[in-house]
Order: sequence, then structure tokens, then C-alpha cells
Amino acid sequence: MAQTFKEQGGAATMDPGPLLRWLTSKVVTRMCAPQRIEARRERVERRRQRAGAAHVVEYFHQVDDGYSHLAAQMLAALAERYDIGLVIHLVSAPSGDNVAEPELLARLSRLDAALIAPHYKLRFPAGDAAPAQELVRQAAAILCAQDLGGFMGCAAEVGQALWAGDRARLQALADQWCSASDDRVAERIAAGNARRQQLKHYSGAMFFYGDEWYWGVDRLYHLEQRLAALGADHRAGEPLLAPRPPVEPIEPEGAGSLTLECFPSLRSPYTAVCFDQVVAFARAAGIRLVLRPVLPMVMRGVPATREKGMYIFSDAAREARAAGVDFGNFYDPIGDPVRSAYALYPWACKQGREIELMSCFLRAAFAEGINTNKERGLRYVVEQAGLDWQTAQDILAEDARTPQGERDWETLLEGNREALYQAGLWGVPSFRLLDQSGHERLAVWGQDRLWLVARTIQQLLTGQPEPAG
Repeated sequence: MAQTFKEQGGAATMDPGPLLRWLTSKVVTRMCAPQRIEARRERVERRRQRAGAAHVVEYFHQVDDGYSHLAAQMLAALAERYDIGLVIHLVSAPSGDNVAEPELLARLSRLDAALIAPHYKLRFPAGDAAPAQELVRQAAAILCAQDLGGFMGCAAEVGQALWAGDRARLQALADQWCSASDDRVAERIAAGNARRQQLKHYSGAMFFYGDEWYWGVDRLYHLEQRLAALGADHRAGEPLLAPRPPVEPIEPEGAGSLTLECFPSLRSPYTAVCFDQVVAFARAAGIRLVLRPVLPMVMRGVPATREKGMYIFSDAAREARAAGVDFGNFYDPIGDPVRSAYALYPWACKQGREIELMSCFLRAAFAEGINTNKERGLRYVVEQAGLDWQTAQDILAEDARTPQGERDWETLLEGNREALYQAGLWGVPSFRLLDQSGHERLAVWGQDRLWLVARTIQQLLTGQPEPAG
């Protein structure tokens, strides 16, 4: 997953070359193959059985991360229901090239956690204010003083007091549960970080089991299903603890006054997983769908580590399988293929075929293994989208003659990127739900938030209050 960049006109552009593009494609395709994933799981299980070991789940808790607060509330129920050995690590926030926008990510963890908590029957105080650092240190000191039982017994209340800014309650919990010294806190977090790095990850709110990572309550259903398949569910047949909320259908009457803005990218695996579903959802609901594509992060000069890239593609493949979406026969479109498709995008919009162009390109790159860097690959996409190839060639020739920075599609995509950041988001796919007056009613990031979009629309149309956290 190595990346190479070159500077052109002050903007970082991706220039992987055909060999690196081919190599990346082969690695990702092999990694995402369902048969390879199942074979790896079987090897892990055979090793566990030979060793006579328990099903060990390791959880990595970041005190000042909203998603970790939600995950911590699931630990006791998870340990009670499943035949697992639970190991808890405390870690610090991701850093370096593993996090593109640390301040935005921290804020999003607070806002998003508050939005989704009631739908999982969890708690999170509303608001986007960061907790005071002295309270974060105090919360960490309490948690670091606990053994496994103590952590599961107090983590939810400690987190609730922290995120509510309740100093008195946090002090009462410190008196009740005791606190570790600063040196002990630093030692335990360093050990957690070292273990996380050893297992090749970078984030908080993560569960690790059998060579796979599961992020927070959003991916807990994958872990639950895996443990159940291994016979480790004490209450087999009962509903999961944290099932993925369904995308509920919308009655079209009244939804036409709303607008759903979708910010996709043509090199985003998560966009590829959900794009057609988003289109089908909007059409069925009668809601106006507006596409606002952006350049891939790496083409904007944002670096990405190998660990992050591997996790994203493997997680997207797992999400695609759960959604019944074709995915994994990958041919990396980074660089010139993406630029060519975006050069055609304004023309496709004039033809009313922008959705078809995006859909066909994503399917070719992520499900059909088509090399869109070759003329025949790009022609396939254009014609599958119902567009004329000869006209497309003329547009691409004109685009090649236009200086960088003066192309209409570059201006369009940059405007979309600015709008994305103004909404407090930066990754793709993201969504903004606007009411009939153009006011933002929801801004969320992730293909796994379409269910939240649907429920917000229902609340707007019916006047129902939002569920209490």
C-alpha cells in the first residue's frame, strides 16, 4: 500500500505508476477474497483448539474518545453472554499519518456518539465540547487502578461523568474506586499502545479477536456473529447485543421537500460499498439526491499508513459481504483513472448521467477488477453509464490541454471539499440532510450511517422527538 507523490502546480497529486497500481490491486483483491478470510479464520481456530486456549477478545480503550465510551458500556454484557476471555488495554489517541484531522476526529467522536447512542440503548451526553484535560487525567487514573471486574463495573459511570463534565461525580467515583498514580497511568497506556502497535492497529474503541479488528459498537455485530458461529454464544438464537440498525424505508409523501447531499470519492472502498444503496434509498424515499464528489485523500496529499489502508479495505470487504454487495475484485483507480473520470463528470451531469458514471466506475474498480487506467477500461465505464465514448475522448483531450488549476472539475471538487470541511467532516462517504429551507439537519460520516439518515428523515416527517440518550 505504499504511495508516491509528485508536486504539480502546488497541489499534491498521486502518481503510482502501472506497476504499483497493479501490485496494490493484487494485494487488496487477495486480502478481500472471502475464501481467504474463511481459511484464515479456520487456521486461527485450529491453533486455539490445539493450544486449549479460550476465545480471547482484547479491547483497546481511549479515555477521551466518544466511541470508546459507547464500547465500554457493552463490555459487561459481552463478557456475560459469550464464552470469552476479555483483556482490556488503555491507549492514547491515534497520531501521525494514521489520523488526517485529529481535532475533527475528536469532535466527531463526541457528536456522532451522542447521535447513535440511544439507538443502541446506550448513553452519551449531548454536546460537542471537549472534556477538560484534568478530568480526562482523573478518569484515566480511576480506570488504570482497576482489574477486569473493576473496569467493567465503573467504566460506564466514569465515562458518563467525564463526558458530562461532572467534576463532583468523577471525584466521588475516584473516592469509591481508587486512582492510580501518574506514573502508573503512563506505564499502562504505554503498554496498551505497544500491544496495539504489535497487532498492527492505531485507533481506540477497537476489539481484536483472532487476527481481525472490530471498531466500536458499529462493528460489534461482526464479532458477535463470529463468536456465535464458533459455538461461544451462551444465548444462541437470541438477538445480538449490538445489531446493525436497519435502513428503514421512508414513505415518499413529504420527503420530496428534503435534500440528501452525498460526498463520495471514486477511490473510496466504503463509497463503493454503499453508493448504489444510497441511490436506491433516495429514489424509493422520493428525496432529492445531490452528489458532491471529492478527490481521494491521498490525491489531496494526505498520507496513509499501510496499517490503516489494510484495515480499511478488509473492513469494507466485511461490510460489503454483510450487505450483499459485490466487492473485492479490485483494480486500483488512483491517479489518472480518477482524474479522467472526474474530468468527464461535469459533462455527465449535463447529460443527467452523473449517478450512472459514478456507479459504473466504482463497480468496475472495486467489483469487476477492470483497469480504468487503460483506454478499454475507461471506455467500458463510459459506455456502461450510457454515455458516448467519442465525445468522452474529445473532453479528455481538451482536459489534457488545460493547465492544472483551471479545469472546471477541479473547481467543482474543491468547492465540495470546502463544504465537507465546513460541515465538520472530511472523510467519505459523508452525508448532509437539508430541510426545505436548505438548513442542515444532519451531517454524518460513513457508509454505516445511512440508517441514521433514514431515522432522521422519519423524525422530520412525523415530528417525532429524537430518542433520549
